[in-house]
Amino acid sequence: MTATTTHALDAAVEAARWAPSVHNTQPWSFAVSPEEISLRADTDRKLRVSDEGGRELLISCGAALFTMRTALRRAGFEPVVRILPDPDKPALLATVRAGAPIEPDKRTRLLSAEIERRRTHRAGFVGLPVPDRLIDALVKDAAGEGAKLTPVRSPQAVEVLAALTRAAQGVQSADRRFSLEVIRWARPPGSSRQDGVPAEGYPREPVRTDPRFAQRDYAWRHDWGGKGDQSTQTSAGVVALLTTSGDSRRDWIAAGEALQRVLLHASAYGVSAAFHTQVLELGHLREFLRQELCSGEFPQMIMRLGITFEDTNSVRRPMSDLTE
Repeated sequence: MTATTTHALDAAVEAARWAPSVHNTQPWSFAVSPEEISLRADTDRKLRVSDEGGRELLISCGAALFTMRTALRRAGFEPVVRILPDPDKPALLATVRAGAPIEPDKRTRLLSAEIERRRTHRAGFVGLPVPDRLIDALVKDAAGEGAKLTPVRSPQAVEVLAALTRAAQGVQSADRRFSLEVIRWARPPGSSRQDGVPAEGYPREPVRTDPRFAQRDYAWRHDWGGKGDQSTQTSAGVVALLTTSGDSRRDWIAAGEALQRVLLHASAYGVSAAFHTQVLELGHLREFLRQELCSGEFPQMIMRLGITFEDTNSVRRPMSDLTE
């Protein structure tokens, strides 16, 4: 392996740490050898209550995997990936090698430029529309990774999703186990932690979008949160469902790859995403959603896509914490 290849693998891991993850848990680790990267699930960071089966953990790791693939292409190598390569090592989710030299195309350069810029939004959006051409392109992005992105155009269906989100959030807020788990990943103002959701990363006052999509209560009785101007950011944006035809561990990883591809492309055109996974963390509501709104496909993510002029910081663990 050449020094250039080694540098490309190191750059891929550096990029992967900027991938999105549930509550910014960053539930991954990497073993880097001269020839390949091993992506592993960090099960100590799994949400034991809301993600008992590890679905959200694997989606998060899938997003990191797509980020590595993009970074390798940007460095001039075709990534060679094996998903779940060893049945006897369930925590080993993928291996990635630098394959044949390639010339990075326009799309690769576009996506790679957004890896550190992309931000999760946790409030409403301004009223500017998201272009239909961009939504159509994002649908193709998801399909290219083996998932399906469906914009929810029916106002009635959007209201159903909003109502389900409110119901799920109400149930979780009343359950001490769920509340304590969210609190664990909420960072107080001035915290030096390099994981979790920072206090400025969500609004201080409850968001009133139309229709209203309930947000996580990260502050939990504290006067935390950003002071963003909610009076001008009341749009729910474009509501979309990310689904897969199956619901295996491989499907969850593919959903994460599709999600990150969509998010990076959207970010390149000034579009952010807000996530609502409460419904998907309650099995009976997720099954209801699958049957009634997803045509039998398995819902992996509910998101809102829109435009915001707010800019927040993002924190990530240092490389020394991530690599073995």
